[in-house]
Amino acid sequence: MSVSMYYRWLFFLVGMMVLGLGITMTIKGDRLGIGPWDVLHVGLYENFGLTIGSWAIIAGFVLISVTSLVRRRWPQFGTLLNMVLIGLFIDLFNYLIPDIESMTGQILIFTAGIFVMGYGVGLYVAPKMGAGPRDDLMLILVHKTGLSVSVIRTAIEVTVAVLGWLLGGPIGIGTVLIALFLGRIVQMSLLQCEALLKRLILKHQDELPPILKL
Repeated sequence: MSVSMYYRWLFFLVGMMVLGLGITMTIKGDRLGIGPWDVLHVGLYENFGLTIGSWAIIAGFVLISVTSLVRRRWPQFGTLLNMVLIGLFIDLFNYLIPDIESMTGQILIFTAGIFVMGYGVGLYVAPKMGAGPRDDLMLILVHKTGLSVSVIRTAIEVTVAVLGWLLGGPIGIGTVLIALFLGRIVQMSLLQCEALLKRLILKHQDELPPILKL
């Protein structure tokens, strides 16, 4: 494994874990509402059972099918891996993180969760190992329309939130905050993570990957 591939996979896998953590943090601040995609996942969960993570995986599969048809090619392995791991991480962190009763605690964990989500996306998209189903759709629309990541991300979040609300998913001020600001955080974090990844690869390009030193 080359140094470049080592760091790309490291960013990708850590990013998915960070994103799953951020999503769960916003879910734990449920008095404020939850993220648009999770409004949809919770709405599906409340109507049809399974777990929130399971519906994240199922929704991801549907999106992968659609984006593959648009691009007329099979999805990258990383995209398929993302579809499964994000759902598993959501259920794992939802189990590990205790429920928070105080409003102050919920505000803090929800607010922090938005930033954690944004940087999770930046980490796993930066190495271009295969964007997640939702972000793959975002990148396609950015390419097709010429609009910014921020604008497209916000448009997708608002649309999904409305669909989730129609299914009975919980919407609150937090849902609006994620729909309006997550795209901006992703746009910033993606640039930062891409720059950091390049610096790490250039700095260590003549060394063995850390995993091979063990």
